[in-house]
Formats: sequence, structure tokens, C-alpha cells
Amino acid sequence: MTTVSGIPDLPDTTAEAAAAVPATAAGSASASVSAESAGRELLPVATGARTRAALRALVRPDRGRAVLGLGVLVAATATGLLVQPLLGRVVDIVADRRPAADLTLPVVLLVVVAVAQGITTTIGLTQVARLGETVLARLREQFVERALQLPADRLERAGAGDLTARVTGDVARVAEAVRSALPEMARSALAIVLTLGAMALLDIRFLLAALLAVPVQLLTARWYVRRAVTLYAEQRVANGAQQQQLLETIGGAATVRGHQLEREHTERSAGRSRGAVELTMRSVKLVLGFYQRLHIAEYIGLAAVLVAGFILVGDGAVSVGTATAAALYFHSLFGPVNAALVLLDDVQSAGAGLARLVGVTDLREHGATGQDPVRVPHPRAEPAPLRGAAVTVDAVSHAYGSGRPVLHQVSLTLRAGEHVALVGTSGAGKSTLARLVAGVQQPTEGSVVAGESGTASIALVTQEVHVFTGTLADDLRLARPGADDAELRTALATVHALEWAEALPDGLATVVGEGGHRLDPARAQQLALARLVLADPAVAVLDEATAEAGSAGARDLERSAEAALAGRTALVVAHRLTQAVAADRVVVLESGRIVESGTHDELRLAHGPYATLWRAWSGSRSGPLA
Repeated sequence: MTTVSGIPDLPDTTAEAAAAVPATAAGSASASVSAESAGRELLPVATGARTRAALRALVRPDRGRAVLGLGVLVAATATGLLVQPLLGRVVDIVADRRPAADLTLPVVLLVVVAVAQGITTTIGLTQVARLGETVLARLREQFVERALQLPADRLERAGAGDLTARVTGDVARVAEAVRSALPEMARSALAIVLTLGAMALLDIRFLLAALLAVPVQLLTARWYVRRAVTLYAEQRVANGAQQQQLLETIGGAATVRGHQLEREHTERSAGRSRGAVELTMRSVKLVLGFYQRLHIAEYIGLAAVLVAGFILVGDGAVSVGTATAAALYFHSLFGPVNAALVLLDDVQSAGAGLARLVGVTDLREHGATGQDPVRVPHPRAEPAPLRGAAVTVDAVSHAYGSGRPVLHQVSLTLRAGEHVALVGTSGAGKSTLARLVAGVQQPTEGSVVAGESGTASIALVTQEVHVFTGTLADDLRLARPGADDAELRTALATVHALEWAEALPDGLATVVGEGGHRLDPARAQQLALARLVLADPAVAVLDEATAEAGSAGARDLERSAEAALAGRTALVVAHRLTQAVAADRVVVLESGRIVESGTHDELRLAHGPYATLWRAWSGSRSGPLA
């Protein structure tokens, strides 16, 4: 299945789902909406072990760069540790009242150390940064690939807000950690280990004194981590729920107003927001308590090292310069220790986000439904020859959530080369049936088979058209990457769009989409139809693909659609009955069931549901179906 109109939005099931809700009272609708919100099946979150395994797999192809970066950072940190003994040497020279010339060598060495540390640190951080960006790009690619393969019904059960929160907030947090927190964490860990080793070389008793701070720091880290993991996970879920609630309220505004649920949805949105704010304030209090405990550890450790130095110098065990170096070593630990512990905040947040991303990348493409998909080849593949039935829909039923059936035992056969118009009032189940035929989602019951062998190519064009940012030619080549300019012009000419395309400021090289030349809805839809021509599927499904044109341009866009469908099997969800008149067969849906099937003239004279629709539509002359 190919969606040539762009990135397929989540199905707009508001009208059809609402048809399954008893409209006897606002209270009934309210109960149903509440049940839907309570029954959300969020996308999975990976376990800690699985997240770590996924991270190792992401890093594995760049092990060499990881080793190089770590090795250079070790050298940079070790070089920097020469500063404290050199300063101690300066203190001893001054304390012993030696000639000023004796200061030349340690001062020169300090300059050399500073330059060498700066160079090696830059090289090491550059390698770590490249590694991080490579791993991040690999993660993004895997996430986007899997997200685009998820069945629409699985996304519906989770809600658009859950996936949106992962695509935006979680990816941003992981990216921030990769670019700043993780490199700094690596540097801090190295500095801590090597500095403690240097203190032991000065005198093991300095190390023992410094280690008095460790129990407080460990307890602080444990106290923080135990609370942060759960808290940040709750925050991610709360943010996803908040976004989902906003999307439902705004996207389903017509249904909300129709059932007079404005107050309830406003209160529900406010409740979601309050929950998110409360969790944020809890995290602020957690961080403040974390800092307070760290300061206590610093005071304990520094006091212990100073006391040890005082005793050792008094006993003549070490010089004043050595004691000074030890104190400077411990003081230099304030930065990396605090950074490492403070960065736990970012690492925990990023870890929670990474677990949510890995949870999506681990999803099997069709594991959520437990059913095999409609079998279709790659969108670029040659269409399978059509003999006999092009698409067979056998006893298909579908429901959005428990107790909300939309289709009931629908059976339909599209013969090779046949154009079938699907008509019915709003909420009859037309768009749902179209998506099932296109393979966008799987039926709750029954089966859909494309072609005799189940391998016919299918493309879907909806009224929600996305124009990608880039040149018009690049946008068209999404349907056929290898198409040359002549093929692009032929596709545009087929759908009667070549004239306006060549009239753009730079013709096919004009940048369109966000930040570029804006296309009006009719032209954007013609662009989608041109993609359909380039994709050249055996079967095309049009779900109200001409609805955005408005009455004035409807006929022109319908003409473009007819040209795009020429020579292929088509199922058209008719927005206007002129499309039904031109079809080989008209299928009428009513309350999720096929109630009539035949040619336009047969059904118009049969005095059934289609005849009623025809009379109502004829009276309005050109208006859309109700």
C-alpha cells in the first residue's frame, strides 16, 4: 500500500465513531468518550535491560571511534592532573625561600600542560561528538522507519498524542543528552577516577580522607535515582496524555460541540495540565534536595583532606606543597563529581525517553493486531497483472475500541479495471472501508485480499494532503525516485497541473511546502494525484480526495482524479455524486452495512437509499454529501 498524498495522518474517525455512540442524550456520549480515554493502549516502553542492549547495538558499528575518543579523553584528563603537583611545587619553592629562577620550570610546564590538555580534550570531545551524532541519527532512522510502519489502528488505540510526545519531547531529550550530558559525564567519570588515583600517589591517607565524602554521595545518588526513574517516566506519560487530550478536543471539536461536551473536555484538559504541572514541581523539589545533600558531602570531604594535610605536615610526612596539591585535587573533584551526579538528572530523563523510543522500534510491524496484512509489493514495484478480481473484501467487520462497531460483515469484490463509487451519509463507514481496502489498517474480523495472489499494488489518496518542504520535483519523486523531468511533466499534464506548475517562479525547481511557495488545497491535491500517476499502482483508493477543492473547483479536480484513475481499478469515496454518476458501479453504505449496489441509473430508479441521496443532492445541485 502506498499513500501518495503524503504522510498519512491518523484516520479521521470522529464522524464514523460517533455514529456508533447512542445519541439519545449527551450523557451517553460523555460516558462513551470517557470510556475511550480510559481505554487507551499506549505504545510500549522498553525495559532497562532491553534499552541498554539497544544502545549497545547502536554503538557497535562505531566501536573504533568510541575507543579512540575515550583513549584521547583519558590522555587529556591525565595531562590535566599534572597541574596540582606543579602548583604544589611552586608552594614548596616559595615556602623554602628559594631563588625566583626556580619558578621558571614549573611555570613553563604549567603552560605546556594547559596547551596539551586543551588540544587533546578538543580531539577527544570531537570524536565523542561524532560518535553521539552518528548513534542519534541511527536511532532516529530506526524510530521513523518503525513509526511509519505501525498499523493505523494500533496508533488509534494509543492516541496521536503518545506518538507525538515521543517524536518531539523524547527525541529532543535524547539528542540533548547525546550532545552535552553524555560527553560531560564521560569526562567527569574519568576525572574522578584519575584524580583519586593521583591522591593515592601523593599519600594513601589523603585518598582515605577524601573517601569519607563517598558514602554521602552514594546515598545521595541512590536517593535521587530511585525517585527520578519513576518520576520522569510518569512525566513522559503525563505529557503524552496531555497532548493526546488536546488533540482529541481540538480535532474532534465538531463532535464535542454536537454533544455539548465543551465543559467536560475543558475540565479534562485542565486536569491533564494540572497533573503535568504537579509532576514538574515534584521534579524541581527533587533536584533541590539533591543539591543540598551534595554540598554536605563536599564539606565533609574537604574538611577531612585539610585535617589530614595538617597532621601529615606537622609530622613531617609530607611537604606543604604536597598537602596543597592534595587539597587542590579534592577541590578539583567538586566540578566533575557534582557534574556527574547532576547529570544523572539529564541521563535519567534521556534514559526514560530512550526507553520509549526503543519501545516503538521493537514493535513488530503487525504484532499489534495479530493478523497478516494485505499483501502488497514495494510501492516502486511493477503492478501485478490483474485477472479476475482485483480486490476481495470478505465478511469484514471493524470497530474502534470495544463496543464501537463501524462495519458489519461487509463483503465486496472490485473487478479488474472497475471503478466503484462508495457513497453514504456521514458516519456510514466509508472512510473505514477505504482504509481497510488500501491496507492502511487491518479489519477486526474478515479479510481483504489484493489481486488473485494477494500481491497487487495499492495506493491511497486522502483529502489530507501533505506537501513536503523541497522542490516540486523532489516532492513528486517521492512516488518514483528515479523519474526524470519528462516523466514528472507527463504526470502533471495527466492531472491537468502542468500549466500552473511551469508557471511557478522556478518551475519544477520551485521550493514548496513549509517556508516555500504555498500551494492552495486544489493544487496540493493535484500534486497528490500526480504522485499517484507516478507510483502507477494496480489499484487506487480515493478517500474524498476532491473534498478540499470547494464547489468552484470541484469539477476541475474531479477531472484530474478521473485522469489519474484511467486504466486502473479504483475505489472512490464519493464526496459529490457526480463521481458516482461516472463510476462503473455504486455501492451504498448505511450504518456500516452495504445496502445497495448497482449502476447509477439502476439505483436512481430503484427508489432506495441511493435514490434518496440523489434527490437530496440534485436539489442542492453541487453540494457535498451530508
